[in-house]
Amino acid sequence: MITNKQAGYDAEELACEYLLDLGFEIIDRNWQNRWAEIDIIAKKSNRLYFIEVKSRVNTSQGSGLDYLTPKKLKQMAFSTQMWINEQNWSGEYQLSAISVDGKNITFVEEIY
Repeated sequence: MITNKQAGYDAEELACEYLLDLGFEIIDRNWQNRWAEIDIIAKKSNRLYFIEVKSRVNTSQGSGLDYLTPKKLKQMAFSTQMWINEQNWSGEYQLSAISVDGKNITFVEEIY
Protein backbone atom coordinates (compact mmCIF):
# COMPACT_ATOMS: atom_id res chain seq x y z
CA MET A 1 0.00 0.00 0.00
CA ILE A 2 1.26 3.46 -0.90
CA THR A 3 1.70 5.95 1.93
CA ASN A 4 0.32 9.51 1.86
CA LYS A 5 3.89 10.80 1.85
CA GLN A 6 4.76 8.69 -1.19
CA ALA A 7 1.53 9.70 -2.96
CA GLY A 8 2.40 13.35 -2.34
CA TYR A 9 5.93 12.87 -3.66
CA ASP A 10 4.57 11.10 -6.76
CA ALA A 11 2.10 13.95 -7.37
CA GLU A 12 4.92 16.50 -7.08
CA GLU A 13 6.99 14.48 -9.57
CA LEU A 14 4.09 14.51 -12.07
CA ALA A 15 3.59 18.24 -11.47
CA CYS A 16 7.27 18.95 -12.16
CA GLU A 17 7.21 16.90 -15.36
CA TYR A 18 4.08 18.76 -16.45
CA LEU A 19 5.69 22.15 -15.76
CA LEU A 20 8.88 21.18 -17.61
CA ASP A 21 6.76 20.16 -20.62
CA LEU A 22 5.20 23.65 -20.53
CA GLY A 23 8.63 25.27 -20.63
CA PHE A 24 9.06 26.09 -16.94
CA GLU A 25 12.38 25.83 -15.14
CA ILE A 26 12.18 24.19 -11.71
CA ILE A 27 14.03 26.44 -9.25
CA ASP A 28 13.39 24.47 -6.07
CA ARG A 29 11.25 21.69 -4.61
CA ASN A 30 10.06 21.30 -1.05
CA TRP A 31 11.69 24.52 0.10
CA GLN A 32 11.20 24.96 3.81
CA ASN A 33 12.39 26.62 6.95
CA ARG A 34 11.12 26.54 10.53
CA TRP A 35 7.93 28.42 9.69
CA ALA A 36 7.11 27.81 6.06
CA GLU A 37 7.21 25.44 3.11
CA ILE A 38 6.65 25.66 -0.62
CA ASP A 39 6.08 22.56 -2.79
CA ILE A 40 7.53 23.86 -6.07
CA ILE A 41 9.18 27.10 -7.12
CA ALA A 42 9.30 27.39 -10.91
CA LYS A 43 10.28 30.11 -13.36
CA LYS A 44 9.04 31.06 -16.80
CA SER A 45 9.67 34.30 -18.67
CA ASN A 46 11.37 35.95 -15.69
CA ARG A 47 8.34 35.33 -13.45
CA LEU A 48 8.46 33.03 -10.43
CA TYR A 49 5.59 30.70 -9.63
CA PHE A 50 5.15 29.48 -6.07
CA ILE A 51 3.15 26.31 -6.55
CA GLU A 52 1.10 24.27 -4.11
CA VAL A 53 0.53 20.69 -5.24
CA LYS A 54 -2.69 19.01 -4.15
CA SER A 55 -3.56 15.45 -5.02
CA ARG A 56 -6.44 13.04 -4.71
CA VAL A 57 -6.52 9.40 -5.73
CA ASN A 58 -10.10 9.93 -6.89
CA THR A 59 -12.44 12.88 -7.03
CA SER A 60 -15.35 11.45 -5.06
CA GLN A 61 -14.66 14.05 -2.35
CA GLY A 62 -13.65 16.82 -4.72
CA SER A 63 -10.48 17.71 -6.54
CA GLY A 64 -7.25 18.71 -4.90
CA LEU A 65 -8.04 22.34 -5.72
CA ASP A 66 -11.10 22.12 -3.46
CA TYR A 67 -8.68 21.89 -0.54
CA LEU A 68 -7.11 25.29 -1.15
CA THR A 69 -8.75 26.96 1.82
CA PRO A 70 -8.40 30.62 2.80
CA LYS A 71 -6.09 29.46 5.59
CA LYS A 72 -3.89 27.59 3.08
CA LEU A 73 -3.80 30.61 0.76
CA LYS A 74 -2.67 32.80 3.66
CA GLN A 75 0.02 30.25 4.54
CA MET A 76 1.18 30.17 0.91
CA ALA A 77 1.43 33.97 0.79
CA PHE A 78 3.43 33.96 4.04
CA SER A 79 5.82 31.26 2.75
CA THR A 80 6.26 33.08 -0.55
CA GLN A 81 7.10 36.33 1.21
CA MET A 82 9.67 34.54 3.37
CA TRP A 83 11.37 33.08 0.29
CA ILE A 84 11.30 36.42 -1.53
CA ASN A 85 12.86 38.19 1.45
CA GLU A 86 15.46 35.46 1.95
CA GLN A 87 16.49 35.46 -1.71
CA ASN A 88 16.12 39.24 -2.26
CA TRP A 89 13.85 38.56 -5.26
CA SER A 90 12.52 41.79 -6.75
CA GLY A 91 10.94 40.42 -9.90
CA GLU A 92 7.43 39.34 -10.75
CA TYR A 93 5.84 36.39 -9.01
CA GLN A 94 2.53 34.73 -8.37
CA LEU A 95 0.95 31.99 -6.33
CA SER A 96 -0.21 28.99 -8.31
CA ALA A 97 -1.56 25.50 -7.76
CA ILE A 98 -1.50 22.15 -9.46
CA SER A 99 -4.05 19.48 -8.76
CA VAL A 100 -3.15 15.87 -9.55
CA ASP A 101 -6.37 13.87 -9.44
CA GLY A 102 -5.62 10.33 -10.50
CA LYS A 103 -4.10 10.86 -13.94
CA ASN A 104 -5.64 14.31 -14.50
CA ILE A 105 -3.50 17.41 -13.95
CA THR A 106 -4.98 20.87 -13.57
CA PHE A 107 -2.73 23.92 -13.40
CA VAL A 108 -4.13 27.17 -12.03
CA GLU A 109 -1.51 29.80 -12.80
CA GLU A 110 -2.84 32.50 -10.50
CA ILE A 111 -4.80 31.70 -7.38
CA TYR A 112 -4.23 34.73 -5.21
